[in-house]
Amino acid sequence: MKTIKFVETSEVEHQFAIALRKNVNAYFKEKKISTKGNLTLALQTIVMLSLYIIPFIIILVIPMNGWIALLLTIIMGIGVAGTGMCVMHDSIHGSFSNKKWLNKLFGGTLYLLGGNVFNWKMQHNIFHHAYTNINGLDEDIDSRGPLRLSQNAPLHKIHHYQYIHAFFFYGLLTISKMFKDFTQLAEYNKAGVTQKYNVKPVMEYWRMVIVKIIYLFVSIGLPIIITDFKWWQVAIGFFMMHWVAGCILSTVFQMAHVVQGTEQPMPDANGVIHHDWAVHQLRTTSDFARNNLFLNWYVGGLNFQIEHHLFPQISHVHYIKISPIVERTAHEFGLTYNLKPSFGSALVSHIKRLKELGVKGKGVQTG
Repeated sequence: MKTIKFVETSEVEHQFAIALRKNVNAYFKEKKISTKGNLTLALQTIVMLSLYIIPFIIILVIPMNGWIALLLTIIMGIGVAGTGMCVMHDSIHGSFSNKKWLNKLFGGTLYLLGGNVFNWKMQHNIFHHAYTNINGLDEDIDSRGPLRLSQNAPLHKIHHYQYIHAFFFYGLLTISKMFKDFTQLAEYNKAGVTQKYNVKPVMEYWRMVIVKIIYLFVSIGLPIIITDFKWWQVAIGFFMMHWVAGCILSTVFQMAHVVQGTEQPMPDANGVIHHDWAVHQLRTTSDFARNNLFLNWYVGGLNFQIEHHLFPQISHVHYIKISPIVERTAHEFGLTYNLKPSFGSALVSHIKRLKELGVKGKGVQTG
């Protein structure tokens, strides 16, 4: 496992990190509120889980046309993505509640999506957040097969048109993750990650197998047993649910990191990134559509990625309030705060960046 160090290049960077923490902490102290979730998050949890579970129950108990059932699986996919972004994400970061058991309980919603909590913690909480946009460490920009998400990854002919086909492959995220979990755990074990975090790999494999068997039985087996739908119809519905969820999740995540203005630095020969960690987060992350109230609610604050990366222990329900504080502090220290004003502008910027990454000589970041 590589060791990366972040070393500030000036006193300005060090002072920025201190001032930022002070300013954000002052907001919560002044308002006398918790940094964790509130009633808004509780309502989000109910809505997102309902979007996922209720359509599934309807499919099981009410005879219906195949097209109606397909529509319901699309709604389920929207619920799956919403549950991941609003509920699971905060919970596994420990920002859902002050109570550890509630964080653990709702972090377990990842099992309802076919995932594995330990793998997610390692991939997202540890590697993505610590080493954002660093090729080879941040798995969120891993460039494999038809997608090249890092300017430091090899370029192949298939990448030339990735700005067109990327979104189809984005949709395969959650369904492929169900199977990738096994090889990913093996990689973590080989790298010594399981030992470092006192996880017994054999026990984790057994947990993974049992949970995924139960998940597949409920998601695929029950509809085949209980309803009149043929197995292939159930398979199509299952795939559609996951494709919708995967496309939403991948697109939202990538619009915060693989857009114009975000950097993809690499450490020097000594494993050093020559910026303070907080400054690194500013340089590798982008906000978008901060004033879109519906988007803020549905994507669980993932359009406030700068704030999330700087303060992952703070629940997303507070990001809309602390984002002006973060932006103002960055500007006071002469640092760039990357903001795309709308969902559309962020999506266009992401597509342009995909196009740049697919062309020889164009992979290096442009402004």
